[in-house]
Amino acid sequence: MKITIASGKGGTGKTFVSTNLFFSIQKEGIPVTLVDCDAEEPNVMEFFSGILTEQIPIIQKIPVIHEDSCTYCDKCREYCNYNAIICLPQAKHIQVLEDLCHDCGACLAACQYNAITEKEKTLGHVSIYRLPSGALIVEGRSSIGVYSPVPVIKGAMHHTHPDGITLFDAPPGISCPFIATADKADYIVLVTEPTPFGLNDLKLSVQTLDTLQKSYGVVINRSGLGDNSIYEWLEEKGIPILAEIPFDKEIARVYSEGRLIAEVNPGYRYFFTNLYQKIQNHAGNCSSQR
Repeated sequence: MKITIASGKGGTGKTFVSTNLFFSIQKEGIPVTLVDCDAEEPNVMEFFSGILTEQIPIIQKIPVIHEDSCTYCDKCREYCNYNAIICLPQAKHIQVLEDLCHDCGACLAACQYNAITEKEKTLGHVSIYRLPSGALIVEGRSSIGVYSPVPVIKGAMHHTHPDGITLFDAPPGISCPFIATADKADYIVLVTEPTPFGLNDLKLSVQTLDTLQKSYGVVINRSGLGDNSIYEWLEEKGIPILAEIPFDKEIARVYSEGRLIAEVNPGYRYFFTNLYQKIQNHAGNCSSQR
């Protein structure tokens, strides 16, 4: 089963839920992999000690246009769906916008004059760590200045344990990186907080997941903070609340020290083990209703 832990905004506790859920599942003896898909700012390994077993570069092929062979026919620009090529035939100017290129190869197929070759560009790296328990953590990390982390995220998602549970710690927001992470999941856990901002971004996340036809439930972090608007909206929409995490100073202190509350406090380990069971049950119910 593949579970994505996501949020419409940063700072709601998405990584807090991912890391503690991962810790609690592995303590149950279940094979589990945690994939840090927040490739622009990965931080899962701040909470674990593991051995780096493999580091894989994520490579993209970029077209190189040789102007001495180019006839400025404009076919490559016409074939490019991503507007990554500028061609001005009258001025005899052609240019590749590397940040917009998606490595689709359409320009090579379009060129009839062998004027286009390719070069390699490193977009980032996927690092695989093995913990003493045997559980895996996979980290996607984009290179500085890379326009889109999506290829790195997809690369990280490929390196998971074939059996057992996979947790995807999604990037915040609802743009392409979030969609790439949610698309491959069997179930989405949306982490939110009972504030106006939390509710607004939760609504956007729900709209996106409904479009993707994904099953999901909600974890409310910092319960007791803010007002009841989020509870009223969830009840109106019939969206299940999987768990409520209290607004607790102990959690903040332990988290700021780079430790896991599920490891420090046995009560929270039971809490996250119970959350995992609720996810399994709700995901099973959603599958049976389809």
